[in-house]
Amino acid sequence: MADLQAEIVVLGAGPGGYPAAFEAADKGKKVILVNDDVAPGGVCLNRGCIPSKALLHVAKLLNETQESAEWGITFAKPEINLDKLRDFKNGVVTGLTGGIRALCKARKVELVEARGSFLDSQTMSLAFKDGSTKTLAFETAIVATGSVPAMPGIFNIGDDRVMDSTGALELKDIPSRLLVIGGGYIGLEMGSVYAALGSEVTVVEMTDGLLPGADRDLVKPLQKMLEKHLHAIFLSTKVNKLTATAEGIVADLEGANAPAQATFDRVLVSVGRRPNAGNIGLEKTKVVVNERGFIEVNRRQQTADPNIYAIGDVAGEPMLAHKATREAKVAVDVILNEPAEFDAIAIPAVVFTDPELAWCGLTEAEAERDGRDVTVVRFPWAASGRAQTLSRTEGLTKLIFDTKTERILGMGIVGPGAGEMIAEGVLAVETAAVARDIAESIHAHPTLSETVMESAEGMFGQATHYFRPKKN
Repeated sequence: MADLQAEIVVLGAGPGGYPAAFEAADKGKKVILVNDDVAPGGVCLNRGCIPSKALLHVAKLLNETQESAEWGITFAKPEINLDKLRDFKNGVVTGLTGGIRALCKARKVELVEARGSFLDSQTMSLAFKDGSTKTLAFETAIVATGSVPAMPGIFNIGDDRVMDSTGALELKDIPSRLLVIGGGYIGLEMGSVYAALGSEVTVVEMTDGLLPGADRDLVKPLQKMLEKHLHAIFLSTKVNKLTATAEGIVADLEGANAPAQATFDRVLVSVGRRPNAGNIGLEKTKVVVNERGFIEVNRRQQTADPNIYAIGDVAGEPMLAHKATREAKVAVDVILNEPAEFDAIAIPAVVFTDPELAWCGLTEAEAERDGRDVTVVRFPWAASGRAQTLSRTEGLTKLIFDTKTERILGMGIVGPGAGEMIAEGVLAVETAAVARDIAESIHAHPTLSETVMESAEGMFGQATHYFRPKKN
């Protein structure tokens, strides 16, 4: 007989795992949450979304102390206490992980801190840090083991000066010269942090543009701002080799505008993430793992094994915490025989740089690729009174409409607070709102959210604060 028993076991306590455990417990199930991380919360809370946003807040403050000189307010050069900054970041994380532990207790979710591995479709082995082991029997399992940073072999040279995102968040020092390999959201966010703290940051991106998944008109204002704060951005450039020397890490670069070689004090490798589907005993079940390492699931989060579900990063892209949380609710509902499936069509993506960049639903690039008949209306923040008061007129809000029905299919925003504002776009897309629904909904003045309303006005007339000459 197994040492422990549960109706539902959740493997992994990240933004998919602990919401799944809470949802199942709230609905009366006996739940065990198995976690092999330093604390509950997963990568997002412990070494991802949350600590990076704490540091990005600090970076924004540092940048504003310089920008304020244009308004007649000059600050002395800031003194950075790295130990205290690190304590602030870690304190945010500790407070939130403590909150999850308290919620486990309040909801009667048993949190077991051990490494779980399937023995079969209804039994799991638990390996504890003290070397002891136990067996756990369950009726249903939800796999929520997340993902880890990808580290290609050519960059894995055995030198701790070459970091992944986890290493960068440890904030061991402020390197004089930092190379960021990868112009995606992780690289740009962490590069922005180190640049604000005083590092000379160089970003190298293989493709011909930063943030390849985003529309170019949204990336343009961000790139223009980054060019002011970063030392260099090399596009269409490859890093062919890293070599550790006493002077630093020497990078061999291949690109039209890049030097053949450059030396850096630290290197951040941010070229994506890979799912954590290995070494958890899935081969002893009927679960199918595809060639990219993701667990195959249907829209009800069911795997090929009727007793096992999968959610979050390990179950496929996009690898976003909020997508994992929604999938958690779907999986639990399906287990409880309630009608549910993952049918979201507007999963928001947010890049927390300064300015922020966010989008949801159909992108303009996707519409062009698929030959969709759409109308795109843009509202430049130079015409926004609120943006003027913030001295942040580089922003842009755009809506993508179905030309015939005027239904909102997508939204994109670049500018301060874009990550908050995108929620209105998600709601509009998911509820099949049309242009007049947004245009005739009163938005407070003066706010940045007015730019959404005025974008919608542009679908069938002229926006109040921006005139577009009609084409002949």
